[in-house]
This record gives sequence, C-alpha cells and structure tokens, in this order.
Amino acid sequence: MGTLIPIVSLLVVVAVGLLVVRIGTVALVLTGLSRELAHFQALSAFMGVGFTTAESEQVLTHPVRRRIIRLLILLGNAGFVATVSSLIPLFVSGNETGVSFWVKLAWLCGGLVLLWVISASKYIDRQMSYVIGAALKRWTHLDLHDFRGLLQLDAGYAVSETKVEPWAWIAGKNLSEMRLADEGVQVLGIRRGDGEFVGAPTGRTYIRKGDTVIVYGKVEHLAELDQRHADADGDAAHKACVRALREAGDERAAEQTLLPGLRNAASARTEPEGEGGAFAEPK
Repeated sequence: MGTLIPIVSLLVVVAVGLLVVRIGTVALVLTGLSRELAHFQALSAFMGVGFTTAESEQVLTHPVRRRIIRLLILLGNAGFVATVSSLIPLFVSGNETGVSFWVKLAWLCGGLVLLWVISASKYIDRQMSYVIGAALKRWTHLDLHDFRGLLQLDAGYAVSETKVEPWAWIAGKNLSEMRLADEGVQVLGIRRGDGEFVGAPTGRTYIRKGDTVIVYGKVEHLAELDQRHADADGDAAHKACVRALREAGDERAAEQTLLPGLRNAASARTEPEGEGGAFAEPK
C-alpha cells in the first residue's frame, strides 16, 4: 500500500494541474479570446514556457487576462514543486516494498493515460466548461462575459479577420458604399497596415489595401466575402447575397403574420358552437 501513495499523489497533482489549466482556459474564453488561443495561453502560463509576441499582446494589454495569467503562473510553479516532491519518493525508495521500478512505472503510465483519456473527452470538456463558467460568474469578481454565447458563435455565426488584398472587392471603398450590412455582414473594426486600429467604424470609413478587417456574420458569408474579387462577378455576388437575405427576411415576416391567424383558426375549430351549431342536439 505504501508504494501506491507516491503514485497516487503524483496523479492527483497532475489532475489538479489539468483542472487549473481548464479553469484558466474557460476564464480567458469569457474575456473574448478564441478557445484555441485561450487554451494555448493558459497552458503556456501554467507550464512557464512563455508566449509568442503577437498573442502575448492580446493578453498583457487586457487587465483581466493579466490577472488570470499571473495566477496561472503562480499555480504552475507550485505544481512543479509538488510534482518533483511526488517523484522523489517514487524512484528513490528502492525495492524496500518488494515492487520493482518497472511495475511502478507501469502503474504511473497507466494512471497518466487514464487522465489523458478523461481530459480528451469532448463530453467531459463540455460539461466541465459549463460548470466552470457558471462558477466563475457566480463566485468571482472578474469582468467576464460569454461572448461566444452572446454572438451565437456555435450557431453558424463567426467573428473573423479578413486581409484586404489588392484584388479584394472591399478594397478602396467606404462602408456606406459597400453596404455590407445589407448582406448580413457587420464590420466591427479595422486594423490599418501601420498598426492603427479603428473601432466601430462609420459609413464614411474607407477600407484600404493592406488593412485587416474584423467582420461578424454567417460563416459561409464571411468565407465568400474573403475570396470576392473587385469585378463584375464580385458585384453580382454582393447583389445575390443582398437578395437572399431580403427573401429570408420576407419569409420570416410572412411566417410571423400567418402564425397568429392559424392559431386563431385552430382555436375556433376546437371550441363548441352555440345553440343550433354543429354540436347542438337535434330537436
């Protein structure tokens, strides 16, 4: 039994470390980072391996993200010390317990594989993310917002960056001229080639070659816009998207108009008629 204590201790330390990284990932996601970037940043901070320059700026310039990363770094250092403390008695104790080194190593590897399988499960990931997110909102004072839920990013919508190439349909035009909103695309911001950022641009804002445009809309619309050329085909694609959006809006309006009438008609059919009606007793 004494042989299992250091193995169990080490597995508990690893499990707690995985949980801390998961909590940090969810917290960073709730500040607006993508899930992939949030997981990378949380794991990097916990392991103490640093960040790439562009991604670290997104974290270090945000006060809430800085607090999360700082806490992850501190917990990561504590986890490293705990891991070393658990390893020392595991491999230094010799064969006093009658269990060979390779048997201990096999038990340890089996436990690590089990933890990896659990952490890789998408179902467990969804459940844990939901519980962690609810707990962070309830019991912390961090300024957290579920931007993914607010923007319906799991329901076919996306926020993406579009690099404005010289041939792009959006190059050299202002927003009012392009009328992107008419095809269901919203421009959230523009990052100029010189690094200047234009947030919440107006209709008079021009998009230049070399800019990076941050847009929000349906995934398929954003993908088509990213490849749209400044030619007759590009103009035709814009008109087709506008027409499709209007037709979809007309269909929804028609459904909203018809549904109340259909419900009233159904109610009238289920109500018994008065004297002399279909449900009156024959005389």
